Amino acid sequence: MGGKVIRFIFFGNYFVGLLAIALTIEATLQLRVAFNTFSYYLLIFCAPVAYYTYAYMGATRFSSSANPRTQWYIKHQAFLRRSQLLLTSIAIIIFLYLFISNFSGILQLPYYYWLIVLIMLAAATLYYGLLPAYFFNLNLRNTGWLKPFIIGFIWACTANIIPLIVLRINSGTDVVVSSFWVWLFVKNWMFCTVNAVMFDIKDYAIDANHELKTFVVRIGIRKTIFYFLIPLLCIGMVSLLIYASIQQFPFLQIALNLVPFVLTIIVAFSLHARKNIMYYLIVIDGLILLKAVCGSTAILLLPG
Repeated sequence: MGGKVIRFIFFGNYFVGLLAIALTIEATLQLRVAFNTFSYYLLIFCAPVAYYTYAYMGATRFSSSANPRTQWYIKHQAFLRRSQLLLTSIAIIIFLYLFISNFSGILQLPYYYWLIVLIMLAAATLYYGLLPAYFFNLNLRNTGWLKPFIIGFIWACTANIIPLIVLRINSGTDVVVSSFWVWLFVKNWMFCTVNAVMFDIKDYAIDANHELKTFVVRIGIRKTIFYFLIPLLCIGMVSLLIYASIQQFPFLQIALNLVPFVLTIIVAFSLHARKNIMYYLIVIDGLILLKAVCGSTAILLLPG
C-alpha cells in the first residue's frame, strides 16, 4: 500500500506541485513580503503537475518500454486523463478569476513585468514545442545543453518573480529590486539547473541513443559530476558565504542555507553508480524541497 502511494505521488508529479509551493513560500519569507491568496497557491500546485504530466500522456505509444514510470502511466492512463482534466480546469478557472477580478491592476503593471511574464511563457511553451511546427518548429527539450538552464529559469521565475507580480496586481505592493533579490533569483536558478543536470544522468543511455547532446552525453557522467555539478555547487556555497558575510547573517542562518548544497554534493558523488528512477524522483527532487525547508526555517527561526 505504501509503495502505491509513493508511486502515485512521485510518478504522478504531485510532488512537483508541492515543490512549487515550497519554493514560493521560501522566497516569500526571505523577501519578507505578504503571502498571496490560497487560490494562487492552488494554481501553482495544479499548473506544474499538469504541465509536467503532459510529457507522459503519450506513454501508451511505448507499451513495450521497461521504464517503470512509463508502465505506471500506461496502467493508470484513464485516471491520469481525468486528473489532467481536473487539474487543468482548476488552473484555468483560478487564472480567469484572478485575471477578471484584478483586471485593472493587470493593466497598470509596469512594462518590465509584462516582459518577464512573456519570456517565462515563451520558455514554458517552447520547452515542449507546443506551438505548431509550421509556425515555429522548436522544442527546447531537444536542445540538450540548454534544457537544464531553461528548467532552472522557469523554476526561479515561479518562486521569485511570479508571486511578486501577483502581489503587485492584488495589493499594489511593489518589491524594489535589490542585490538580495537578484542573489536569491540566481541562487534558485543555478540550484534548480544543477538538479536538472543530475536528472539528465538518469537518461544518459536514452539521450545518447537519440543523439540528444545533453551535458552528460557530451562529456560523460564522471566529467559532468566533477567539471560541472561540483564546481557550480562550490561556487554557490562560496557566493553564499561571501554574501552572508557582507550582510552579517547569523551563523545558524548561514549553516541552514549551506545544508542543501553540502547534501547535493554528496548526492552528486553517489551518481557514479546506477540508480533507479525512484532515487531520482525522491532523493534528487527532494533536495529542492530540502532547500526550501532550510531557507524557510532560517527565516522563521531568525526573523531579525
